[in-house]
Amino acid sequence: MSEEVHKTSPEGFSRRLLKKAVAIRFVAALLLLGLIFFLPAWTYKYWQAWVYMLVLFVPMSVLVRYLYKHDPALLERRMRMKERQKTQKVVIPLSFLFFLPAFIIPGFDVRFGWSNVPWVVVIIADIIVVFSYLMIALVFKTNSYASRIVEVEKGQKVITTGPYAVVRHPMYLASLMLYAFSPLALGSYWAMLPVVLLVVLLVARIKGEEKELLENLEGYEEYVMKTKYRLLPGIW
Repeated sequence: MSEEVHKTSPEGFSRRLLKKAVAIRFVAALLLLGLIFFLPAWTYKYWQAWVYMLVLFVPMSVLVRYLYKHDPALLERRMRMKERQKTQKVVIPLSFLFFLPAFIIPGFDVRFGWSNVPWVVVIIADIIVVFSYLMIALVFKTNSYASRIVEVEKGQKVITTGPYAVVRHPMYLASLMLYAFSPLALGSYWAMLPVVLLVVLLVARIKGEEKELLENLEGYEEYVMKTKYRLLPGIW
C-alpha cells in the first residue's frame, strides 16, 4: 500500500481489461470471504458475518465504481500485487499467515460460543470499519497515485496535504483500523490475537517503505522532518 508513489502514464493498461480484472477479484473476494466465514461457523445463521460483508463490500463497490469512472489509473495501481523490494517480498506472505486466522477464527468462535460479543460492540465495530473506508477514500482523493506496492517511479512527488499532513502513512492507519476492528465486527475476541502480530508486520513494512522513499524520493527527507509521526499521531 505504498502511498507516495506517482506514475504519470500507467503501462499496459486498458479500461476493458481493468474492468474485467476488477470484476474477477471482486467476485473472488466475495466467495472466498463467504467460505472463510460460514464454513467454520457451519451455519448461514451468522448475522455478524452477513452485516460485515455488507459493510465491507457496499463501500468497496461504490469506491471502485467511482475510481473506474473518474480515476482508472489509480484503480490500476491498486490492482498491482507483485512487490519489488526484497523486504516486502517477505513481509507480505507473512502478513497473510496472520490475516487469515483473524477472519477464520470468528466462525469457530461463534460456532462454539467462546466470546459472546454483545451486539452493540459488533455494530460499533462495523461503524468503525465504514469509517476506515471513508479514510481510505480521503487518501485516494488526496493522492491519486497511491499504489498498493512499494515503488518509487519517475515523476513521483511527495504528498504533504490532507491526511498526509497529520501522519506519513494515512492509508496504513485506515487499514489498521479496519483489520483491528474486523474480529469484533465478526463477533470474536479471540480473533484479535492475530491482529496484534499483524501490527508488528505493518511496522516492518512501513520501515522498509520509508527506507526506499528516503533513498529514492526527492523531498521525502524534508517531509519526514515536517511530519513527525508515521502512523499514530503523538505515538509513532
